[in-house]
Amino acid sequence: MSMAITLKKDWKPICDIKCNNPPTELSQELNIDSIVSKRKLTDLSALPQFSVVPAPHSSRDRNEWGKFLIFLRKHDMVAITSFEQYKFYILPPKASISSDSVNVAYQIGSTCTVDARPKDCESGSHIVEEHGGHNTATARGPSNCGDVSSHPKFPPREDRAYRFTSETCGGIQSHVTRERLPEKNFIRADPSYLKTLGQAHSGWLFGGIAELVDNSRDAKATKINICVEVIKMKKSGKDVPMLSVIDDGHGMNHDEVVKMVSFGHKQSDYDDKDQIGRFGVGFKTGAMRLGRDVLVLTQTANSRSIAFLSQSLNEGKDNIEIPIVSYCRQGQQMEVDTKAQSETLAKYNLKAIKEFSPFNKYLIGEKAALFCGGTGTQIYIWNLDEWGSECCLEWHDGLEGGSSFHQGDIFIRSKRSRSRLGQLNQKVPLDYSLRAYLEVIFLVPRMKICVQGKLVKSRPLANFLTNTVIVTGDILGRAVELTLGFSQIEWEQASCGVFLYWHGRLIEAYKRVGGMIHSADVGRGVIGVMDVTNLMDDQNGRVWVHNNKQGFQDCEAYACLEQWLGKKVDDYWDNNFDSLDLDTDNCVYKPDRDWVQCDKCRKWRMLPHAFESRELPDKWFCYMEPCKGQCADPEQKQKPGVVTISTKRSGYDHTLKDSPSLKIETGTDASRTDNKLVNSEEVKSVLKRLKRGLPNPKSPSLPKQIKR
Repeated sequence: MSMAITLKKDWKPICDIKCNNPPTELSQELNIDSIVSKRKLTDLSALPQFSVVPAPHSSRDRNEWGKFLIFLRKHDMVAITSFEQYKFYILPPKASISSDSVNVAYQIGSTCTVDARPKDCESGSHIVEEHGGHNTATARGPSNCGDVSSHPKFPPREDRAYRFTSETCGGIQSHVTRERLPEKNFIRADPSYLKTLGQAHSGWLFGGIAELVDNSRDAKATKINICVEVIKMKKSGKDVPMLSVIDDGHGMNHDEVVKMVSFGHKQSDYDDKDQIGRFGVGFKTGAMRLGRDVLVLTQTANSRSIAFLSQSLNEGKDNIEIPIVSYCRQGQQMEVDTKAQSETLAKYNLKAIKEFSPFNKYLIGEKAALFCGGTGTQIYIWNLDEWGSECCLEWHDGLEGGSSFHQGDIFIRSKRSRSRLGQLNQKVPLDYSLRAYLEVIFLVPRMKICVQGKLVKSRPLANFLTNTVIVTGDILGRAVELTLGFSQIEWEQASCGVFLYWHGRLIEAYKRVGGMIHSADVGRGVIGVMDVTNLMDDQNGRVWVHNNKQGFQDCEAYACLEQWLGKKVDDYWDNNFDSLDLDTDNCVYKPDRDWVQCDKCRKWRMLPHAFESRELPDKWFCYMEPCKGQCADPEQKQKPGVVTISTKRSGYDHTLKDSPSLKIETGTDASRTDNKLVNSEEVKSVLKRLKRGLPNPKSPSLPKQIKR
């Protein structure tokens, strides 16, 4: 009986061989577990044997087989492999190797006695990147582990190890002259790990989308478009939804794409206050939470790369395969980058992408045309996670020319509110509406964000409050600044709390502190905004933020922050809440100052009180009415410690006029202040009743919704 199999070392093919009369039917592949000195093994001559001969498919295979035999004979070594209950010992050839055949001894059960512990080179472990290159894994593991690399687990024969002593033997030298090294163990990544990665955002689906938006901001993108469209799968012929995230950032070259799909990477020592990415796992955790398969198409000024992270492709495999195809610019054309991979490997990877995705070369070309010769990154995710029998996402395109209530949006189908301490309201739009979340995701929004093709009107939250106070303080020797204000929208939704930002990105929303935790009426409608980067970034490089960027770790800094916030929010409620008419039937709500964002420089400009923001065009620039400025002009900022009260809030003059006792200084900046008089005893009485949830009998204009 003759049987053909592939012999491998560290899962790198040496050569196909034919086994003459083996004791059992072997698998299609045999991997060498270790290589030890023949002198260390006993009783080999007493074991039954069979012979093997090479069956090369190319000159490379024949050369590799010859080097393998020369190595065994020169050092009198035995290669050991196993299959089921069998142990096989590939013996060194005789001194005269006129034939390429070799004998293999075998036994069932226990192995032969080894006199001494084999050296590192004999055990089959590898040296990290000793002879690496673009097509070499950055870390090679023991013989039973594959490579977590950017190329397929079984690449074409032309791209396999070209040199036995450097690739398949890990740089083995003579065991006589080489010093003894400790054995090293490296990990492999089972494809099931891709599904595990998505659990980082199991509590909230939009956390996965936020990771992709963060990457776009870090890439200095000026605009990003997020939408869900229906595509047809080639294999099944079914129409399935596909989520796309497209930006115009600086894109990624081949090395940066490999870094992105790697499971964690070393961070730069350079601390960029605008950089959100810190952990090296955001893309993987976000994409795998949203769907099973994701394709990345990215372009720089001189390169283009395609990467495919797929659970479908890796199903049934013992290690994760991530095909990457990279091109470089040659004149006006993009050609395969042979410095990153060979043309054969590129064709192999491209074939895998086409087979397991809805993309063919025409669709890839169509998507690449969206770059318009510029730079950027496109991410496409399909086989989306499910909610029952339907897709976990629900999307609406909106109406052309409709109001803000008819804009396109993407919803979480379950529409469940996130669990927060002290939360009473069951419908918080930010929790299930992507548009509502993206409005406030950044402390100072710069990017143009579109959802389902409709522009999201971003809001720097601190600038869209009324009765605003800026409080500064010190926590653990670090300066902090908190902006507090009132929002009628949040009052109507029975919401309140502090929004905590880190590196300008929203981490925690509606955090109740102080009296807010214990009473639904205390602090109702009060919103705080704070950037805690200075406090949560340890001076030693540690970051007190969860890897999913949806919460903070339990640490001393966070505990002190909670205590400080509770005191400041309670003080604000006691000292600055008034009895203004908040009746929704007659209320004309307006923030302290309206703001508008320049469509060119993306800076926010403060509008005069008398100007109606609804009169502004969709695209507004700094030189236009009413500012008539320049993009180079700095952004305005409110002064710390100043309370500002809108002149357009209904009931304001009626409630406060002719009450000479308490003086409150108001104003939006140093150039404008107003003086109003309030009766201190009346205000104190109102505040006490509001704390207890009782209406003020002297003020019929108080909100009727307040309950005891």
